[in-house]
Amino acid sequence: MINDNERDFSRLQMLIDLAIITASYLLAWAIRFRGPFAYSAVETKTLTDFLMLLVLILPGYLLLYRAFDLYATLRMQGRRLVLGNIIKANTLGVMGIIAFLYLLNEQDYSRLTFFIFYIVNIILEGMERLILFYVLKDMRKKGLNQKQVLLIGYSRAAEEFIDRVKRNPQWGYVVRGILDDEVPAGKEYKGIKVVGSIANLLVVLPLSSLDEIVITLGLDQYYRLEEIVSSCEKSGVHTKFVPDYNNIIPTKPYTEDIQGLPVINIRYVPLNNTFNAMVKRCGDVIGALAGIILASPVMLVMCILIKATSSGPLIYKQERVGLHNRKFMMYKFRSMQNQPYEEEKKAWTVKDDPRVTAVGRFMRHTSIDELPQFFNVLKGDMSLVGPRPERPFFVEKFREEIPRYMVKHQVRPGLTGWAQVNGYRGDTSIRKRIEYDLYYIENWSVSFDIKIMLLTVFKGFINKNAY
Repeated sequence: MINDNERDFSRLQMLIDLAIITASYLLAWAIRFRGPFAYSAVETKTLTDFLMLLVLILPGYLLLYRAFDLYATLRMQGRRLVLGNIIKANTLGVMGIIAFLYLLNEQDYSRLTFFIFYIVNIILEGMERLILFYVLKDMRKKGLNQKQVLLIGYSRAAEEFIDRVKRNPQWGYVVRGILDDEVPAGKEYKGIKVVGSIANLLVVLPLSSLDEIVITLGLDQYYRLEEIVSSCEKSGVHTKFVPDYNNIIPTKPYTEDIQGLPVINIRYVPLNNTFNAMVKRCGDVIGALAGIILASPVMLVMCILIKATSSGPLIYKQERVGLHNRKFMMYKFRSMQNQPYEEEKKAWTVKDDPRVTAVGRFMRHTSIDELPQFFNVLKGDMSLVGPRPERPFFVEKFREEIPRYMVKHQVRPGLTGWAQVNGYRGDTSIRKRIEYDLYYIENWSVSFDIKIMLLTVFKGFINKNAY
């Protein structure tokens, strides 16, 4: 069975890791004391002393690798996830070594040696995992090392599971068929047939060499779940459950444990985490201060031009809806003639809008009118990156018309965003804009923010849809 092979492979992977860690450690010592850094080396500890420390490092690193799922099957793991886990495990590992030496008051071990070991080990472990990934991918595409799967229940979940398996032959999944009580035998979806009723499960399990059973029941059949799980577990075949809730919960949920009670959170929002929110806020404050300093000459010129070409205030304040549906006043350079608030709050600017001044048209096209929002970021009303805030009138309108529109208010609105750098700003599709906003909200990371800011600098300032 494939599960036995995976256990054997996991053990082999541990042996390979032991060899790589040892080789990396010895190579780091050689680079420090016999290689390019030898000129500044003082050998207060011998190679034997370093090897004695390796006796503790090896089991510690294996435990870290297991904690970061580096011995889980690579079948459905992405390369970036695996490489990220290698970096995390090695970072904790080298920090543990330094802390251990500090507690023992050991000052004679070269810290540079451990830093070199950290770099070399990440490179060698990453290369080994990448080679392994491509070897297994090639094997599975050729029909080797495949996992035989039976689906129970014909539903949207079953179709989506089959779609993904068909798109990813490198996973090595072979769907042998579907059992269902409500769909007649012979019905086919992308070459996968309904082969019988769920009652046939008791006959199929002893006769088939299945590696996994995937329960894909429709919502209306969940009353049978306990019975089916019981039958599957009696057979000893590994069982998975794919809930048919995509129409109800259209994003990736996550589970948490409340004293043994599993609870499904409908939406994963990384910025609900206090640490993540603190990191983002610190970045916002630093970035906003830097932005104000760098943009101050441009803002000064705009102030002069606005005053010289039209009457009215320099800064235009407009009510917008932000984090947790709270209203705030967003700042912009005034780009239009003065008009009554009741008129402007219900209308977007249109092409060749007569209300826009000549200077204002240039500012809107280049997004210079948005620069005062750095002060909104400093105040905490906005973030450097996030969904663009909208006026209350349109929020009330879109919350009824656009599914999941209000989810954008679970994070601070941004001066720029994922939708904006992908061209969805100004007079563009609100539905597509929300789609991109939701992707950002659920996949936030510091690196994602940096990517969006860089894209804004290189291609995001010119707005062909701004009138």
